[in-house]
Amino acid sequence: MTAVPNLAVPPITGDATLRSVHFRREREGTWRQLEELLTRVHDKGLSGLAAEELAVLPHLYRATLSSLSVARAISLDRALIEYLESLVSRSYVVVYGSRERVRTRISDFLRWRFPAAVRAARWHLALSILFTLAGGVIAFEMVSRDSDTYYMFVDASMASGRDPSAPTSELRDGLYEEQDFNHGLTYFASSLFNNNSRVGIMAFALGFLAGVPTLILLFYNGLMLGAFAALYDSRGLSVDLWGWLLPHGVTELLAIILCGAAGFLLAHALVFPGAEPRLDALRRRGRQAAEIVLGAVIMLFIAGLIEGIFRQTVTSLTVRYGVAGATALWWIVYLGWFGRARARLEGAPWR
Repeated sequence: MTAVPNLAVPPITGDATLRSVHFRREREGTWRQLEELLTRVHDKGLSGLAAEELAVLPHLYRATLSSLSVARAISLDRALIEYLESLVSRSYVVVYGSRERVRTRISDFLRWRFPAAVRAARWHLALSILFTLAGGVIAFEMVSRDSDTYYMFVDASMASGRDPSAPTSELRDGLYEEQDFNHGLTYFASSLFNNNSRVGIMAFALGFLAGVPTLILLFYNGLMLGAFAALYDSRGLSVDLWGWLLPHGVTELLAIILCGAAGFLLAHALVFPGAEPRLDALRRRGRQAAEIVLGAVIMLFIAGLIEGIFRQTVTSLTVRYGVAGATALWWIVYLGWFGRARARLEGAPWR
């Protein structure tokens, strides 16, 4: 720790000296406290500070900056001014520089790291899509042939009356009209979103078990969606259903599929580590999978916002399909092309 220079109290010879003595006595404790925190940050990083110390750090910085301004104004000795200037400069880097790094990391993640991670997992993504579609097609065919099989795939508590026993008029009205939360399609939508969120996170986490649970979860999620689609198709409501589902469903289902791809990445590292040690392969692909899942979580949040707006607020099919198409186009462009030049320049950060 750098000592505060020239803090010995000089003989009091006048008002200026008296002000200087009082100035130092009143502020020296703040300087020393800030100096101690900065030393610990230098040695251990911000993680070396407790939450209370992190909270007080900006206040100490501003108090020291004020001391520097006063010291210049009353012309204190040059050594003390230089010490305060150094302390303020170091504090600025810690207080504002770290925030800038966080902003930069967030910007880098959204602008190129997340899309690059998804592109690098294209085969795992294709596998995730395949099992989801397989479940959807199988359930659609089974329910179309025998409506009673619907109950095999959709839990009665989640369906909330949206099952083969429901009148067609009720099914259609639920796609357009405001319903009571506990008894209408709104409850089903909420349950479906919560289910998809759980499936996504579990599909990623269970990738450690050689990817088998991930495969099953994606397949079952497809079964449930296929059964739901078959029910509405049997009543001639397919266009209405997909117009209700796709504005938020494009983002939501894509996020689930991305989580599944992240789970398959973990399974790939465990089952087929290649020439590198299994732990090294898991560490490398785990970083890539984590970035994909973080992006998928953001997508689920976006899907929730869209769902809240379009669930019953917007009833025009043209608008609904327009939003769905625009959303799909955005994700294709974003995940397919964003950050390509930067990724080539930087290289894959998880390699």
